[in-house]
Amino acid sequence: METDGTPVLRDISDGVGWITLNRPQHMNAITVGLARELEAAIREVGAAPAVNVVVIRGAGGNFCAGGDFDEMERLRAEGQEALRGLFTAFRRACDAIAAVEVPVLAAVEGVAMAGGFELMQAADIVLVSEAARIADSHINFGLVPGGGSTQRLPRLVGRQLALGLLLSGDRLTGADATRLGLAYRSFAPAEFDSGVRQFATTLATRQRAAVATIKRLVYSGQRASQAAGLDDEIAAVVEHVSGEVGERGIAAFGARR
Repeated sequence: METDGTPVLRDISDGVGWITLNRPQHMNAITVGLARELEAAIREVGAAPAVNVVVIRGAGGNFCAGGDFDEMERLRAEGQEALRGLFTAFRRACDAIAAVEVPVLAAVEGVAMAGGFELMQAADIVLVSEAARIADSHINFGLVPGGGSTQRLPRLVGRQLALGLLLSGDRLTGADATRLGLAYRSFAPAEFDSGVRQFATTLATRQRAAVATIKRLVYSGQRASQAAGLDDEIAAVVEHVSGEVGERGIAAFGARR
């Protein structure tokens, strides 16, 4: 049970849906309640007509420290089905990121460990503070990842690097994460908040249908052959350009030329 207020906060401003993990006293550690609220927030905020981009961040200067130890101990004592509920709820929250049509950003500062690192991996785009502390630390405690690291990380960075990170438990900075392709852009700590806000608000001005189509094509292309993905891309661009939105885009492109 949550004892420190609403575990996930929501706010919409200038086309950006802000979702905040709100357990700062526990470094935003994941409970069943937080995972369920996070899934609901992603799906509801991501579907709001006024929202063109979603940002997930953490309260209190940290992104997320992973699973809540006390909750995991309690669920472990209750049995495997109770414990499975935590990981299933967290998986649904991560899966919701790909399911909504608008891009979902992770704004990572402070600690992003274990499940926090896994949530970061699930995001469409990651923005980090250079001083962030990032790791899949499960192995340091003789544990196995349960939030997606064994599946998402190899797809993001390749098998060898993924195994190196998973089996060593090595800690990365935000600058390291950007260099390795785990984040898109890093900011100096003093510039992190303003940098994230500027990036998100700029992205929110993009034409929503075009953004949604690009995201859909990227995700569907990862599950298909390159030839099938290219066929889908041609079908999508012809449909898009043929419509009213595409007509305006072509006119704007021609005027700029």
